[in-house]
Amino acid sequence: MISEEVLKGMFQPRTTPWRTSITKVEPDRLTTQGYPQEELIGNISFPEMIHLLLKGVLPTKNQEKLLQAILVSFCDHGITPPSTQSARLMASAGSPVNACLAGGILAFGENHAGAIEISMKMLQRGISLSRSENLSLDEIAQRLTNEFTENQRKMPGFGHRYHKEDPRAPRLMELGREYACFREHSQLAMSIQDILHERKGIKMNIDGANAALLSDLGFDWRVGCGIFIVGRIPGLLAHIQEEKTREDPFRKLLDSEDLKPGNDGINSF
Repeated sequence: MISEEVLKGMFQPRTTPWRTSITKVEPDRLTTQGYPQEELIGNISFPEMIHLLLKGVLPTKNQEKLLQAILVSFCDHGITPPSTQSARLMASAGSPVNACLAGGILAFGENHAGAIEISMKMLQRGISLSRSENLSLDEIAQRLTNEFTENQRKMPGFGHRYHKEDPRAPRLMELGREYACFREHSQLAMSIQDILHERKGIKMNIDGANAALLSDLGFDWRVGCGIFIVGRIPGLLAHIQEEKTREDPFRKLLDSEDLKPGNDGINSF
């Protein structure tokens, strides 16, 4: 039988080993980065809140406008991405919305959405090299492109499998200039584009543009994919809803007649 003393101990509040400087939780009070949440609600935008959470300070008005444009640019790319296909297949199977969203997010990887972080890391490293070695951005651009070429690797943030010229990238760069947020990372990205366009006819894609602009906004490269996900979730949700409400359940990608026996006797396609 549990004693009264043991029961009291079970229900006493205990200190947690987790620590955070982001949000302080007290009885009847929530303070995020020094601001009471009730003062933030209704007074700042969603992009401002993201900036506050990740960087600890509220953005300027121009920084807020650019971050909003970046989030909108991530919203959707039709049925083409693996993440959207994964989310819709799960919706077709009857999975709940949270599972469908999780399935879509889990489809992000090195070959889909991962390029933005790789590109941010490359550009931030390039600027560090420029400062430490006193090299021009054009010299750094040459070094970086040569490194990737010599290692037979694709330059992250440049080229697109569907678009010869990704229409979102120049628009974002235009807004970066308009909002006075176009700085050295964006300049380096443009220098890289000049080299790649001359060599291979390749231009910047949305990952490259946003990698440069997010870096100029002061975001660490490690949050790049996360910011992409924040922008893409509404698109995934729209596809999940469409699949659940407009399509027959249990979507088939192929019929059994399409399966052909492989050389090893196992069905393959």
